[in-house]
Amino acid sequence: MRQKPSTDIAMRNLIDEVRVVMPFDMPIDDLCSGICNGCSKKLLDYLDIQLGEWESRLGVGEKPSLGELNQLAKTCKKIYKVLQKNELIAC
Repeated sequence: MRQKPSTDIAMRNLIDEVRVVMPFDMPIDDLCSGICNGCSKKLLDYLDIQLGEWESRLGVGEKPSLGELNQLAKTCKKIYKVLQKNELIAC
């Protein structure tokens, strides 16, 4: 039976995956053209700040709770859906 990772490892994995999937490096001209169901730039900036805060907290040895891990995952999913609606991420 495979053991589940600790919450700090799971949070690091989540952050790594989000950093790969989300278009943080997309030029502002591409973010702000076409369909707008929510400000993609502001959402990505917010998410980048959240991820950075957790990276810092993990860096000093803080262990997130399952609730904190779940909350960040929910936030990421919601922002991902908005970016899909804005046609910045393929469905």
